[in-house]
Amino acid sequence: MKFENNKYTIQGIDVNKLCQQFGTPLYVYDAQVIENQIEKLKIAFSGLKLKLKYAAKALTNISVLKLIKNAGCDIDAVSLEEIEIALKAGFLPSQITFTPNSVHFSEIVLAVEKGIFVNIDNLDVLAEFGKKFGNTVPCSVRINPHVEAGGNDKIKTGHAASKFGISIEQKNDIITLVNQYNLHIKALHVHTGSDFSDVEVFMQVAEIIFDLAYQFKNIKVIDFGSGFKVAYKKGDKTTNITLLGEKIVASTKKFASKYGSEPEIWFEPGKFIVSDCGVLFAEVTVLKHSPATTFAGINTGLNHLIRPMMYDAYHEIVNITNPEGAESEFSIVGYICETDTFAWNRKINEVRKGDILAILNAGAYGFSMSSQYNSRPRPAEVLVYNEKAHLIRKRETLEDVLQNQIEIDLY
Repeated sequence: MKFENNKYTIQGIDVNKLCQQFGTPLYVYDAQVIENQIEKLKIAFSGLKLKLKYAAKALTNISVLKLIKNAGCDIDAVSLEEIEIALKAGFLPSQITFTPNSVHFSEIVLAVEKGIFVNIDNLDVLAEFGKKFGNTVPCSVRINPHVEAGGNDKIKTGHAASKFGISIEQKNDIITLVNQYNLHIKALHVHTGSDFSDVEVFMQVAEIIFDLAYQFKNIKVIDFGSGFKVAYKKGDKTTNITLLGEKIVASTKKFASKYGSEPEIWFEPGKFIVSDCGVLFAEVTVLKHSPATTFAGINTGLNHLIRPMMYDAYHEIVNITNPEGAESEFSIVGYICETDTFAWNRKINEVRKGDILAILNAGAYGFSMSSQYNSRPRPAEVLVYNEKAHLIRKRETLEDVLQNQIEIDLY
């Protein structure tokens, strides 16, 4: 979203007009931002046999998936449902990786039957996979490197107490199972968490995985996950993708010369690709003055964007209908019967009843984590592509909230 000629625009379209056309609350995604982020990754890692696998959980709208496919990405799915949506979006089974956690083994069997490559993060499941498939189906093993990185504790996945991955200290158990069932381990996978900005920590993890890879005969893929940090406010430290690319290329070439072949390098960016593309627009419905603060109540809440309350996430908020108003402090709060504060005593251009506020960086884990809490319907989604606005999800209604309920006669 850009500020030009005293108004905010997306690809030249006045966002006020988008809100008038589609109503609020409203999610709007800028396709150009998505394409630009993918291109940045391709350039940064151009010295590798690279494969980008978009982490679908960040934003699963089928039209967005089609856009990402056209930009040259594959898919990382964490559920059978995400697999089905990816297939409907046009991805081939060979372009999808399944990285489940704590699922029934039957889900893994179903994925294999669909031709999906599976990433296994549990010794018991690895043994069950070996009993079922032996060496007839290649798979990947997800490793927990015991390296803590990332932002909020809720999004760190590589530390010793994490539920994700097989502990690096259990590598001998992995090798025992591989030999026992003659498993075909094609790939090793690691993901230490989101909001990961320290390149040196990333390289520490890379060395752990490359060192482990020497224990296997036919590793074709090293999958480094993602978690690249994006900026949510001015001054945020972000992942230096260019520097990381240089170091990963050098490390991969070093490994390849000793191993005898160069593996494909996979990354699974989700937030990095879609975070900055998305804006959640909401109308100011109430101004409430108290001794502690001035509240600006808006017609959305944690049911539509839970990140501030769940992760203490910061999202920049701008007043698109009064962009030149004098700045003052407001606490932006939602309409849910729960504390759902988007910002506390935030300096914003003067907020008036009826103004439209834009909550930025809402593309990742915004709509995908939304709910019908308080029986509130979910908002519409719009994709701006080639300077045109396309409705890609209708606004829900009360009928949508009630559609799967079954009313019984109690009298």
